[in-house]
Amino acid sequence: MALRQKLEMRQGQSLVMTPQLQQAIRLLQMSNIELQAFVEAELERNPLLERTDLDEPENRRREPDTAPPGEETPRAVDTPDLDTALGDGGGASQMEALDADADVLYDDTPADLPQPETPAAPRPDMAWQGGGAGRGPAGPADGEGRTLEETVGRVATLAEHLQEQLPLVLSDPPERLIGHYLIGMLDEAGYLREPLTEIAARLGTSVDQVERVLEKMQGLDPPGVFARDLGECLKLQLREQGLLDAPMERLIDHLELLAKRDFAKLARRCGIDREELPQKLALIQRLNPRPGGVIGPLTVQPVVPDVFVRATAEGGWAVELNGETLPKVLVNNQYYATVAASARREEDREYISDCLASANWLVKSLDQRARTILVVSREIVRRQDAFLRQGVDALRPLTLKDVSEAVNMHESTISRVTSNKYMATPRGLFEMKYFFTTAIATSDGDSVSAEAVRHKIRRLIDAETPESVLSDDRIVDILREQGVEIARRTVAKYREAMGIPSSVQRRREKKLLNS
Repeated sequence: MALRQKLEMRQGQSLVMTPQLQQAIRLLQMSNIELQAFVEAELERNPLLERTDLDEPENRRREPDTAPPGEETPRAVDTPDLDTALGDGGGASQMEALDADADVLYDDTPADLPQPETPAAPRPDMAWQGGGAGRGPAGPADGEGRTLEETVGRVATLAEHLQEQLPLVLSDPPERLIGHYLIGMLDEAGYLREPLTEIAARLGTSVDQVERVLEKMQGLDPPGVFARDLGECLKLQLREQGLLDAPMERLIDHLELLAKRDFAKLARRCGIDREELPQKLALIQRLNPRPGGVIGPLTVQPVVPDVFVRATAEGGWAVELNGETLPKVLVNNQYYATVAASARREEDREYISDCLASANWLVKSLDQRARTILVVSREIVRRQDAFLRQGVDALRPLTLKDVSEAVNMHESTISRVTSNKYMATPRGLFEMKYFFTTAIATSDGDSVSAEAVRHKIRRLIDAETPESVLSDDRIVDILREQGVEIARRTVAKYREAMGIPSSVQRRREKKLLNS
């Protein structure tokens, strides 16, 4: 077989993933927190982008692209549309305009109220606290620049709360140094996770001295702090209450049996009567496994909804985007014209042109992302109307293909839109993926959502009594009586996924607790 070289010319079409298109795809699947971080990075990198608010004057909004005299206006980057590139069938033509914010339509100050007088210039002896609307001349501030009102409302952290108590239990200066170090090693729950041997080696002292200091520190408020594991945390709290006897200590030493709900074996191991065990379990349930969380501000990141769903007076549903999660950035064309006019070198002109194209594409991508989320959310609400009115039992089966065909978008686009996005409804806050469930056939030829079936199973188990604990077979019979055709192994799979024990374990637990 002979090998030879030759030249050929071929003409064909292919999808080219440009950097701009890849950026638009990434923006579509970002959560609102990730999107805010990305936009902040772009604001620092691109000098032509600026943050704006919806209540800014109209003359400060984005103007048409202009170029300085004698130069041509840079053309926009010729890149395919996101939905077109992903195989969509013209979904952009069906997208509706975004709803306007109330700040744009109404002025904050009613016309019938007296207008404030022009403030006089502040005296030199008065400090002006800037950084927010409505701030005026402020009184004396503390050393960190906070006003008196801000200082009074400040909550002490766990470390500060413990450092205030430190002199009460430690008087020796070396022990105080060890105590301050142990406070700094606590996690948010108030546990000391680092081994004492490593602490002693790092401080250049003995392990016995660190243990003596730790034993004294474990008596500080809140009870249970400075524990090295969950069992020690519970023992410290019971010791503070005077309830740590030998049976209770043995009970805490066998927490793994308590987690398995093996109450019979737990009672034998601890030497506790079956009638006395529920009382001791009730004591443990009243303890706090995270004692450090009761002191200081909580650093919990709340879930911010991307879409709001509200009932209208006409009986329908109003779907609105959350304006707080939408980054508000514009292109400063005036600054571009000024910089481009003074650019002399070719690389400077190329850099400023690239910045303009990147800024224009980012603004367009953010606008398209918002419109796509709104269109998909409206279709989800339309199909899950029964769920919003009646609850989980009325949740309908829904797939990505159903929504993609309705809005003329690709399934991958729907998947990206619903990832890491949340919808606030009258029924609560749900992730958009929650509304996509598989279908289970019913006896009348219809289908019901798998999530609705799981809800029915949990409701049946919650209504059990010690004398009438339902087996998986009995649950299957009840669901079939309600028209839901489901196998026993499916009921067992749903039950285990929800963390519900078997009927034998539930019967043993209910009889023990009721005794």
